[in-house]
Formats: sequence, structure tokens, C-alpha cells
Amino acid sequence: MCERASATQNLTTRQETEYRAPMPARTPDYVPGHALLEGRTVVVTAAAGTGIGYAVARRAAEEGAVVLISDIHERRLGEAADRLEAETGQRPVTQICNVTDEGDVQALFATAVAELGRIDVLMNNAGLGGTANLVDMTDEQWSSVVDVTLNGTMRATRAAMRLMTEQGGGVIVNNASVVGWRAQEGQCHYAAAKAGVMALTRCAAIEGAPHNIRINAVAPSLAMHPFLAKVTTDELLAELTQREAFGRAAEPWEVANVMVFLASDYSSYMTGEIVSVSSQHP
Repeated sequence: MCERASATQNLTTRQETEYRAPMPARTPDYVPGHALLEGRTVVVTAAAGTGIGYAVARRAAEEGAVVLISDIHERRLGEAADRLEAETGQRPVTQICNVTDEGDVQALFATAVAELGRIDVLMNNAGLGGTANLVDMTDEQWSSVVDVTLNGTMRATRAAMRLMTEQGGGVIVNNASVVGWRAQEGQCHYAAAKAGVMALTRCAAIEGAPHNIRINAVAPSLAMHPFLAKVTTDELLAELTQREAFGRAAEPWEVANVMVFLASDYSSYMTGEIVSVSSQHP
């Protein structure tokens, strides 16, 4: 009995070790479009650069949508529009927007209505991260992360809901994070903001349902792109990657695929849901 128990324990320990250190899986091939958003209009915030915002703007265009992209960086926004046109054959409408400024948010939606006629889908992607232990964190660090990530999502959601109520419906997809559920050192401000996005999503969804407005969110664990690599240490990235069952970070387009699903009629019965886009284990 002791030998059998010892052998079982050794096997279990070996299996746990193998699970904690998975071999990196091959990144899957890019999925072609299937006209999931054919004829829809889509607004994406914080779409410049190489992260999830750009990926979901491209994915939406490839799925047949007419797209408006916004960002706070004018040069990067123009570059993103050039890339989207080259990659999809469609040049998106662009609008500068700082989601911490209510005037900018109003201008964004006014431009969207003027250029697109209506807003069928809003992809709330704007967010701000950072790393600081709470005991060292300043009020400014806390407030800046919360104002962009949570308050900015609220401002855009509020503006979209007002328009969508008038037009008879629409879809909003928010970008949350698994840190809204799971603790991570140095992320008190970001985690609190993303948990707030989750709560905002659920409560706004109840308010929007009578007006045919669906509101859901994705919660990615680790989506790799150059900006994340620039602001995160190699050691932390290695640690986070090791927690993923596939032994790799998600590609931004893999998160975008789920956001497009939530924007499409394939998720017509879903609202107030937070969908984890993760292979992470404890």
C-alpha cells in the first residue's frame, strides 16, 4: 500500500510539474472571415497600434462591417487606418478621442452617426495599465488607470446606449481582464478598474435589454503585442506565459475573434456575460 501510494504520489507530482511547464503550442492559422458582421457599422476605441483594438477593427472589416476607429494618438491612428486599408481593402473612418474627456466622447459618436448613419456595434477597448504596489501607489497613478479603463468605458457605453435606444438596438462589447477575478501583485488599480468594467457590463446589460441592446465583455488573460512587451518585464511575461495551458500567449486576433462573436447574431441570447479568453490555470 505504501509503495502504491508513493508511486501514485510521484505520478501526480510529475503530472503537476508537466502541467505547470507546458510546451509552447503552435500558433494557429489566422481564421478567414465569414461575413458575421455583414452590413453592420462598428466603432472601436483605442484601435491604433498592434494590440486587441487594431485586431478587432481588422477582424470586423474582414467580417463585412463598415468601421470607425478612434485613438488618442493622431499619428498612430492615421498609420492604423493605412494598414487597415492595405490589409482589408476598406479605409476606416477615423476620429481622435480621449475617453477621459466627455467632449471627445460626444464628438466620437457625433462623427460616427454623421459618417456611418448609425452605430450597430461599439467595441470598448480603451484601457491603461501599469505596475505599482498599493503602498507605493500615488493617487495620480490610481486615478489615471481608473479614469481611462473604467470611467472611459462608462462614458462610451453611456453615449452608445443613448443612441442605440433611439435607433432600436445595438451591441456593446467591453474589454475586461482576468485580473478582475484573479489577484496579481502590483495590479490593484488595474484589477479594480477591470472588475468595475465587469460590473458595469452586467448592470448596463439589464438596463439595455428592454431596448434590444446587448452588452457583454471579454476577459483576456495574456495577449501578446509589442506594447505589452515594452511595459512588462521579461520575467513577468515568462511567468504569465507559463501559467497558460498552451504554453504561449494569445494572439490579439484570437481575442478579437471572440469579440466579433459577441457582436454577431451567433450570440443573440447573450447579455451581461463576461467571457474569459484564456487558457490560464491557477
